[in-house]
Amino acid sequence: MPSIAFTLIGHNEAHNLPRTLESVRWADQLVYVDCESSDGSADIARRYTPHVLSRPNVPNLNLNKNVAIAQATTDWVFLLDADEVVPPALAGEIRRALDAAPSASAFRLPRRNLFCGRWVRHGGQYPDYQTRLFRRGAARFPGRHLHERLTVDGAVGTLSEPLDHYTVDTPLTAIRKMNFNSSFNAAELVRAGRRPGPCIALQYLLLKPADRFLRRYLLKGGFLDGWPGLMVATIDCIDFPFRLFKFWYWAEHPEALPDTQSAAGSQPPGYR
Repeated sequence: MPSIAFTLIGHNEAHNLPRTLESVRWADQLVYVDCESSDGSADIARRYTPHVLSRPNVPNLNLNKNVAIAQATTDWVFLLDADEVVPPALAGEIRRALDAAPSASAFRLPRRNLFCGRWVRHGGQYPDYQTRLFRRGAARFPGRHLHERLTVDGAVGTLSEPLDHYTVDTPLTAIRKMNFNSSFNAAELVRAGRRPGPCIALQYLLLKPADRFLRRYLLKGGFLDGWPGLMVATIDCIDFPFRLFKFWYWAEHPEALPDTQSAAGSQPPGYR
């Protein structure tokens, strides 16, 4: 069987790491990059692997994900987040796919998201395809934006078994993530040379939130997930006003603009 490494990064992920790393004990290599944790995350990771590195806690998580990917020495690499779990069914499908000597350079797979104790399956939350498994050297992040996708050299196949994502345990966690995302995106607007004004205010206060809510909550059936579906859709929408106000402030006060390539404004504990 071709060898496989699982790579992941984390900042204060002690509450997630045992569950995540236990699910991939069968891997040929585990690589963990710790981003200035203060909760013993690195010590927990060392119980599972000697491949533990320390890096600055930069806001653009993909920079450190690239560092983790570069440490892999196996035939294949699976990029895992610290709040994700590889269920036995997915582990078996991965083994079978690699044993079949695939021509694809990478595979995408569905991901199901646990929000406040409930699996949400509507509103665009499932199947939530992610490209995570790839031949070593065939994929990496451009490193320009927080939500960019892996760039893959070659064809991408599809697996059917889902990856489990323990994304949000409480509404406060969801709000913390939204706050982090809106800060990153607002800073990027300033760096792109945009200026606040009536048109962008209309977009971010009304048009974008309304469009996002209608599509995800109504058209894509987010309402079928009950209260968790409503919270997901609402928090997703209020990102835009938060982004606008931060954008305005940093455009007026560029000296306060956070550096997305440094540890200033870094991700909060448990952010993924």
